[in-house]
Amino acid sequence: MASYHLRLAHLYGDLLNTYGDVGNITALKYYAQQMDTEIDVQVISIENDFDPDQFDLAFFGGGQDYEQMIVSQDIQTKKAAIEKFIDDEKPMLAICGGYQLLGHYYIGANGEKIQGIGVLDHYTLSQDNHRFIGDIEIKNELTGEIYHGFENHNGRTFIDESERPLGKVVSGNGNNGEDQTEGAIYKQTYCTYFHGPILTRNGQLAKRILLQALRKKYPTADFSKQEALEIKPTF
Repeated sequence: MASYHLRLAHLYGDLLNTYGDVGNITALKYYAQQMDTEIDVQVISIENDFDPDQFDLAFFGGGQDYEQMIVSQDIQTKKAAIEKFIDDEKPMLAICGGYQLLGHYYIGANGEKIQGIGVLDHYTLSQDNHRFIGDIEIKNELTGEIYHGFENHNGRTFIDESERPLGKVVSGNGNNGEDQTEGAIYKQTYCTYFHGPILTRNGQLAKRILLQALRKKYPTADFSKQEALEIKPTF
């Protein structure tokens, strides 16, 4: 049996799973095993209560506009709980639509304004008959880590000074194709447009997320072995 256990909330996992990004959960479980940790996953969906005190980390994927509009309405009832989870500095990974819905709003492909919950201070506009598609590479300027992935999004997201980008674009488009930012970090919440899924190609980011969750849940434990572990993706 594993020495440590984490509970992961998969927000709207039955509705938002474009491009197979649920693979990020599979990746987290795989890396967690290398770190002597077991992860239990629970889907939190429409009309389900979300108790932030019952979970140690969360994943929020993306979907098509129709599904995201449904989620946009329901997630308003979970705003306070998600805000508490984030303010408690528990790690969350939000991809594409999940990233957009944590912000104030995004403009859909048909020009409709879809409300987010505004727990993060960014907003997303749309493009006319155009998408950002292709391989992308960014550099996390705080850690020096290089992340590789694939982007496919119509949205153009603009982050606020309260957030810092996940990385600076080395090649590709990133958040909006203008300011060379990609994704956003606020406290321990990581947002990105990387599909692929991101954690299968960037094990160092998965390790960072897992260590944050472990330290939060087990504040007196010694994680020096986990910190020294060289994470080797096999996907």
